[in-house]
Amino acid sequence: MNSLDRDEAEIEASRAPLMDHLIELRSRLLVCVVAFVVAFIACFAFSAKLYLFLVEPYVVSAAFHQTVGPHGHVSPFDLILGTAGLIPVPDIDHQSVKLIYTAPLEILFTKMKLAGLGAVILAFPVLAWQLYRFVAPGLYRNERGAFLPFLVAAPVLFMLGAALVYYVMLPFVMWFSLSQAIIGDGVAAELLPKVSDYLNLVTALILAFGLCFQLPVVMTLLGLAGLISSSVMAKGRRYAIVAVVVVAAVVTPPDPISQLMLAVPMVLLYEVSIWCVRIIELRRGKEAAA
Repeated sequence: MNSLDRDEAEIEASRAPLMDHLIELRSRLLVCVVAFVVAFIACFAFSAKLYLFLVEPYVVSAAFHQTVGPHGHVSPFDLILGTAGLIPVPDIDHQSVKLIYTAPLEILFTKMKLAGLGAVILAFPVLAWQLYRFVAPGLYRNERGAFLPFLVAAPVLFMLGAALVYYVMLPFVMWFSLSQAIIGDGVAAELLPKVSDYLNLVTALILAFGLCFQLPVVMTLLGLAGLISSSVMAKGRRYAIVAVVVVAAVVTPPDPISQLMLAVPMVLLYEVSIWCVRIIELRRGKEAAA
């Protein structure tokens, strides 16, 4: 019996009535819901500390901004290293770094949104594993082996995108926002962000970068399915770069630095995607020759 026959036998052995599949789906959804609820409760209990953690890039930017003044300049590496805690940050009166909320329950809803985002990230391994266990019986052995790496690569790439936002993007965005202040005779137009608006900005950037960093995963899956080839991707490189620039302009704040911070990694990830698809094609050619 060859490998194809063994795969067919395994799939045939895993066949079950529709009701059994529905029961299994219900049990796996129940596990996912329980994992999400537990993670939500845990994140909500530490929501204040999580929010302070997300505000740290703003604090670092405000500290350097207060030190050099409204028209001063600071090294980009100081912002990045200061946010990462690798260099000391200038002392600052933390009362000058304020975020406001204007609705009675705004802070509560903000904590719930933050807990929901944290719960999805925290419970993702359980959610992904339950998804894999549900679809694995219907896959061939080589398909199951190819599916598992993507369960690892997807969250790793998402966290890389989130780290780029936190340690690089947010300090620059907040520095740029602080530098737009207008101070004149008897007039001061300064940044005083709302609690919910700041979280919405952070969430939007993390989701935008995290999802854009899934480009190698998506393109490699399309290559595995035979829907795209490395030669087509290489020929369409210039169009892909234009699309990347458009996406970066849409999902980032309206300043060129933010757009470049997303566009450059996406172009590099597109090149990585071409090599991933090319490796799949070479491996498939060797298997066909064997």
